Amino acid sequence: MTVTKETLFETSRKRSAELMKALGHPVRIAILELLAEREICICGDITDELPLAQSTVSQHLKALKKSGLIKGEIDGVRTCYCLNPEVVEELNELSSKLSTELSNTCC
Repeated sequence: MTVTKETLFETSRKRSAELMKALGHPVRIAILELLAEREICICGDITDELPLAQSTVSQHLKALKKSGLIKGEIDGVRTCYCLNPEVVEELNELSSKLSTELSNTCC
C-alpha cells in the first residue's frame, strides 16, 4: 500500500485515530468495561466504582462521549451513560482491519 499526501488523512484513518485516542487512558478502558459488564445505563454509579474524583471521571466520560463510544442521556439532574453499540461495532471493524494489515508483515 502506498500512502500519499492525499490518502494520509483519509476518513477511516482519522476515525481510527480518534477512537484509539479515546481508548488511550486506562480509566477510559475501565469505564467501558464497567458499562459493558452492567449492560445498562449507569447514572451516578461510575464515580462510586472508581477510586477517582468525580471531576476526573467526568473528564474521561466527556472524552468517551466525544468519540461516540458512549451515549449520555440527561435524567433530571443526572446523566445516564451507556455504550453506543454502533460505534463499538465500528471500533471492532476498524481495529480488526488494522490488526489484519499489521499482521501481514515480511519479518
